[in-house]
Amino acid sequence: MTQPLLFELSSPGRTGVSLPALDVPESPLPDGFVRAELPLPEVSEVDVVRHFTHLSTLNFSVDTVFYPLGSCTMKYNPKINDLVAGMAGLAMIHPYQDERTVQGALRLLYELQQSLAEIAGMSGCTLQPAAGAHGELTGVLMIRGYHVANGDTKRKKILVPDSAHGTNPATAAMVGYSVVAVKGDVNGNVDLDDLKKHLDDSVAGLMITNPSTLGLFDQNIEEVNRLVHEAGGLIYGDGANMNALLGICKPGELGFDILHFNLHKTFTVPHGGGGPGACGTTVVERLEPFLPVPLVAKRVTSDEGRVANGEDKTASPITRDPSPEYYFDYNRPQSVGRVRAFYGNFANLMRGYAYIRSQGEVGLRQVSKDAVLNANYILAKLRDAYALPYDRSCFHEVVFSGRRQARAGVRTLDIAKRLIDFGIHPPTIYFPLVVEEAIMIEPTETESRETLDAFCKAMLQIADEAISNPELVHAAPHNSPVSRLDETTAARKPDLRWQPASNGRA
Repeated sequence: MTQPLLFELSSPGRTGVSLPALDVPESPLPDGFVRAELPLPEVSEVDVVRHFTHLSTLNFSVDTVFYPLGSCTMKYNPKINDLVAGMAGLAMIHPYQDERTVQGALRLLYELQQSLAEIAGMSGCTLQPAAGAHGELTGVLMIRGYHVANGDTKRKKILVPDSAHGTNPATAAMVGYSVVAVKGDVNGNVDLDDLKKHLDDSVAGLMITNPSTLGLFDQNIEEVNRLVHEAGGLIYGDGANMNALLGICKPGELGFDILHFNLHKTFTVPHGGGGPGACGTTVVERLEPFLPVPLVAKRVTSDEGRVANGEDKTASPITRDPSPEYYFDYNRPQSVGRVRAFYGNFANLMRGYAYIRSQGEVGLRQVSKDAVLNANYILAKLRDAYALPYDRSCFHEVVFSGRRQARAGVRTLDIAKRLIDFGIHPPTIYFPLVVEEAIMIEPTETESRETLDAFCKAMLQIADEAISNPELVHAAPHNSPVSRLDETTAARKPDLRWQPASNGRA
C-alpha cells in the first residue's frame, strides 16, 4: 500500500500538538516576519510520525543495504562508537572550557594523534582538518611552509598522477601551485619515465594516492618517492584508501612525508549525509614544526623527566607540574596557522578513537586483510562478465569497465540503475577517469560472503540482461519510488519545494 502524503491526509481543524495557555501578556510579532498564508497540512501527530518514518525507509544506508561505493569506504559503523561519542563527559563539554576541566577529552585527542602517527609510520599529527580534502590542504600548506622556511621559493609545481583523487590537483591549485599530471603505465603504476621528465628544482612535491583509485598498490612506490626526494620535493600521501593497509604497511616507511586519514572512512565515522567528516594529517619529524596551531600536547611531569634521565622514579615523591598535563600548544613559530575553528569535529574524532582502541593492533590488521580479500573475491567472480582494465590483484577495491556492455548499448549508468532493483546501492561509476565506463566497487571488510555472492549474482544477471533484454536495463530502476531522473536538470535546477494542488492533492 502506498503511504499517503501529509497534504493528502490533511483535514481542517486537525492538530498534532496542543500548547498551554499563555501565562505572559501577548505581544504582536514584528511586521514582515509572518506570512499572511502558510499552507501547512493539518494532521495528527501519528500521521506526522508515520510520514517521516516511511520516508526514512526509502533511503539507502549502510545499516539497511550493501553499499559498495568505491573510493568512499562505506563500511558498517559499530554502534559502540556512537555510544562513546554520545557519553555526557564528551558530548556535553564546551570548546571554551578551561583546559583543566577537559583533561580527559584532551587526553583522548592526544592519544588519537599518537595512534594515527603510529599507524602511518610518522611522528606528528594534527586533528584540526574537517575532512579529507581539508587534510590535503593542510598538508600542501606545510609543504609550502617547509620550502619557504628553507629559502627554496622557486618550487612552484606539484606533480599529481592521473589516477589520483580529483581533490588532489584542486588542493594544489588552491595553495598556489601549478599542477602537472603524471601518466600511468600499462600496469596501473606511475610511469617512471614520464615522472622523470617533470623532475627538476621547481618541483615542490608529489601528491599520490596509494593504493590508487584504480584499487592498485603502486609496485614502484619506493622508487617514485626516492626520485622525488632526490629532486628536492616532498611526498604527500592521500590516505583515503588506508583501509587496505592498516597494520600491514606504514607509508612513512615507504618514504611518504605527509599522510592524511579520512576518519569518516577508515575508522567508520558516518560518511557524507550521515554526518560531518573528520581527519588526521600526519607528518614526519622534519615537518612537525609546520603543523597547525594549536596542537594537543602533553607536558612531561617531573617524575617522567627523572625516568627519562635514568633516575629511579621511586626515589622521591612524585612532583607534578601545577599546569594541566594535556594542553593546547600555541607556541609553534613555524606553524602554518590555524586551519579551522576549534579543534576538529570532536564527536567524530571520538568515534575514530573508539574504533582504533576496540580493534587494537591485531584487529586493524585483520580489517585490511578482510577488505582486500573481499575485493579480490568480487574480482574473481565478475572478471569473465566485465572487462578488467588492469589484470592483476587489487587491494581494497576493484575497478571494472563496462565497455563490453556499452558496445551492446547498455551503459555503466544503466547497470548502476538496475542494481537498485536488487536492493543494492550502486557502486561508483565513471571514476577513475582513466578507465572507460568505469565501475568502482569497494565491498569493505564488514560484508559477509553471502552478501558478496548476492551482489555478484545480481551483477552477472545484469550482464546477461544487457545482451538478452537491454530495454529492461535501460528503463531501470523499476521498483523504486521514482524511476530514472534527468540527473543533469535535477542537479542544475533542483525542485526543492513540493506544494499541493488547489484540491489538496499533488
